[in-house]
Amino acid sequence: MKKRKIAWGITGSGDKLIETVEVLRKIKEEYEEEFDIRVYVSKAGDQVLKYYGLFKQMNVDFDRVWVEINANAPFLAGQIQLGSFEFMLIAPATSNTVAKISLRLADSLLTNAAVMAQKASVPIYIMPSDIEEGTTITQLPDGRDLELTIRKEDVEHVKKVGSMENTYILKSPEDIYEVFQKHAKS
Repeated sequence: MKKRKIAWGITGSGDKLIETVEVLRKIKEEYEEEFDIRVYVSKAGDQVLKYYGLFKQMNVDFDRVWVEINANAPFLAGQIQLGSFEFMLIAPATSNTVAKISLRLADSLLTNAAVMAQKASVPIYIMPSDIEEGTTITQLPDGRDLELTIRKEDVEHVKKVGSMENTYILKSPEDIYEVFQKHAKS
């Protein structure tokens, strides 16, 4: 049986990054015979993975990890357009990435791929870092807590993206399990 490819995009958000990486490691082990998870990291995502001390291990745990050179390199958008991927996952997604997708600004590797996935009717799952208005606590790489205020403007972009066809908003890393379970049955 040929493995189905999954495009996992990592942006520059540190919020729930460690938990998301751990969930995808477990999913990779569980679905190793069925799915080929390919990791695409934005320029900011590259910095954040290194800041959290995760980048080197990503290259050990996942067979294919690419870092953004520009909006078309690596050529993820073209591969998505041609139907090479079962679905695309962007987790975690910064408010910047979500806003760009909301406004149809395809000027980075992951926003270009997301907009192309939508145009090609490839399902896209996005786990925004800024999903609900109000105060939230995130953890810094050194373990300290950082309090952030999520603004209504960021939440409005999340709602707009979530209303787009074949685009689904995930609230937590645990929700990613359900995505793989759904696609494993199809």
